[in-house]
Amino acid sequence: MAYAIQPPPETTVPVAGEDSVFPVRRIWCVGRNYADHAREMGHDPDREPPFFFSKPANAAVAGGTLPFPGQTKDLHHEVELVVAVGKGGRDIPAEQALEHVYGYAIGLDMTRRDIQAEAKKLGRPWELSKGFDQSCPISPIVPATRIGHPTQGKIEITVNGKVQQTGDMNQMIWSVPESIAYLSRFVELLPGDLIMTGTPAGVSAVKPGDTLHGTCEGVGEVTVTYAA
Repeated sequence: MAYAIQPPPETTVPVAGEDSVFPVRRIWCVGRNYADHAREMGHDPDREPPFFFSKPANAAVAGGTLPFPGQTKDLHHEVELVVAVGKGGRDIPAEQALEHVYGYAIGLDMTRRDIQAEAKKLGRPWELSKGFDQSCPISPIVPATRIGHPTQGKIEITVNGKVQQTGDMNQMIWSVPESIAYLSRFVELLPGDLIMTGTPAGVSAVKPGDTLHGTCEGVGEVTVTYAA
């Protein structure tokens, strides 16, 4: 059967240390999964049920120099551990969830905070604040067979060399297995899905010309410069 139009190119992320790529299917994001970040956003972090939003697959982009996003005067960085799903499933038990993980990366959930704030005030969806073009800079994915399943270690971002966000993966309210299990009750996870696991406190505005450097201990790093 022929395509009615030319299909778009598949979005992929390199696999660290290998001559292969990971095909991206969907990007799911856990909201407010670090207590200090929940507080800085004005919410009670007392282990409320996790909630998720999504970005399109083609939001994933390697680091480097990127154009500054349009339609915002308040672009924020959110540095996060990213989980790459290699085995699908529904209603996955938490104790089996790590069997579904292919590997891990470090990613940035870039957010047009002014658009998000206006959407919240009006009770509208967040999509244009989170799912815009190139809104998910991401490092190469490291297979879990190589590094295991990290549960602790520093996660941090600097802006122009100054630390803006820093935390530890062990500060997550909902662990990686718990997040996978919960999400799989609502959608069928399939190979190629990415799950961004939340961000520590310290989100701040980014300006044209700024350089962001995100790191996650034992996982990787990603660097982005927004063109002036």
